[in-house]
Amino acid sequence: MPKNKELREMSRAEVEAKLKQESEALFNLRLRRHTQQNTNPLKLRSTRRQVARLKTILREDALGLRPLASSRQTSSAKETGSKEV
Repeated sequence: MPKNKELREMSRAEVEAKLKQESEALFNLRLRRHTQQNTNPLKLRSTRRQVARLKTILREDALGLRPLASSRQTSSAKETGSKEV
């Protein structure tokens, strides 16, 4: 499970792919819980929190509060482009 700092160094596409992967894992864990096949109930909690963490990081990037690494590079390129004009 990557830490927040490692997640912010990923590109937006990588974070979205990770979110999709974790969401599918959460769905499967919930399904296994309801069919009485869950072997590790703590995995459900950690996966749910990881999904929330990923959604928060994407939302912060969208609002510009804490941009992802790829967003910082594109925004700095825009700033240098506007200064040259």
